[in-house]
Amino acid sequence: MKRPMRIRMICPAPRGTLYGNRISAVRWARILRQLGHRVAIRTSYDGAPCDLMIALHAKRSASAVFEFHNRRPNSPVIVALTGTDLYRDIRHSKIAQQALEVAARLIALQPLAAGELAPHLRDKLRVIYQSVEKTRSPATRRAFQVCVVGHLRSLKDPFRAAMAAHSLPAASRIHVVHAGAAMSDQMARQARAEEKRNFRYRWLGEIPRWKTRRLIASSHLLVLSSKMEGGANVISEAIVDGTPVLASRIPGSVGLLGADYPGFYPFGDTQALRNLLLRAETDSMFYRELLSRCAKLSPLFRPARERAAWKRLLDEVTP
Repeated sequence: MKRPMRIRMICPAPRGTLYGNRISAVRWARILRQLGHRVAIRTSYDGAPCDLMIALHAKRSASAVFEFHNRRPNSPVIVALTGTDLYRDIRHSKIAQQALEVAARLIALQPLAAGELAPHLRDKLRVIYQSVEKTRSPATRRAFQVCVVGHLRSLKDPFRAAMAAHSLPAASRIHVVHAGAAMSDQMARQARAEEKRNFRYRWLGEIPRWKTRRLIASSHLLVLSSKMEGGANVISEAIVDGTPVLASRIPGSVGLLGADYPGFYPFGDTQALRNLLLRAETDSMFYRELLSRCAKLSPLFRPARERAAWKRLLDEVTP
């Protein structure tokens, strides 16, 4: 076994926040500790001696990347690319682009990320699928439950499923349940107003992680309506728990589900999502196809596979 390494993991989201990047940092730290290494998560580089830096978010962690590289030029830096990195920042931000140049390796959560990188950077990229332990919770029988899991912010297009449910026929049993904190007072007001006028929609607010997993596992469908994702962990959670996914056709979701996955709709298209929801509820062959496609993807998200990917990566950068 390789000697234990001292690893600094840089995550701009502070401790206690439940954003995707912070959740990823905590998960990865746990895996690295299982592999025998010592890991500390920080929001910036504190100057402590260490063997390796893993930085989440090329732009927001760039200053930590540069400082570590200047102090310890022979120690490798790994940069984990977020959705905003891939589909916004690295196209326009010089410091984000410079962080990619400094990095020994780049991490993405799905393979289509390679197409967003300059050709000379693609050999640095390693795809690590985020793994999930299965949650056992049978689907509810009271309704055809559709869950939306994600904080209420404009990038997530959080009310698209609720809007799509408005025009469903009276006979439909679809009910949309949304778990996630409001990122602004305006979003909270909008969620409460949607509950009042839409009997098919319920907003739970922020709930514990174990309750969120139970919600996903007990639902008939999960809707991911985002404008931008690097590779949403909620997709892997739904797949492993046997809950089919309907998603906006964006690169981060296509990279996980496959270009020919039948559950995509154009981003922001309420009518198209409404039609998919109704088809999943009423067309048993279509619903079984979604189930089958997701079941075939499930092995990608096994914990042993993710641990092995991390071990290979560390062996590469620290021979």
